Amino acid sequence: MAKTMNTPENITELKPNQVIVVSTNLAGYHGAGAALTARQLFGLVLYECFGHFGQTFAIPTKDYRIKTLSLEAIEFFIKDFLLYAIDHPEIEFLVTKIGCGLAGYKYSDIAPFFKNKPENVILPYDFELINNE
Repeated sequence: MAKTMNTPENITELKPNQVIVVSTNLAGYHGAGAALTARQLFGLVLYECFGHFGQTFAIPTKDYRIKTLSLEAIEFFIKDFLLYAIDHPEIEFLVTKIGCGLAGYKYSDIAPFFKNKPENVILPYDFELINNE
């Protein structure tokens, strides 16, 4: 499978073997940002908060009341996602800047959770930059 260097900034189309990885909330309401795009274009299911849906993988960064989750909680979900990615090498996962938009974390807070990612997980440039320092 052809590899992309980094996740594009704005994803509006995907190849059949690609999945966009987006931030969600535990309520499963996808009303803004990449999660809204994923719901509108790539099969993210309303009221689902974690996992693979259509051409989307959802990772929660906010709770049921739309308050930001702790870094420890986000790391737990990312680790679970990375195990899923290892089990699905045929899929190219395009990770967006999860946790760094509405959740308010810095790239340097989230990027290290992806340090030992499998080859089929593609990161945003800002995450790669931090992980290669």
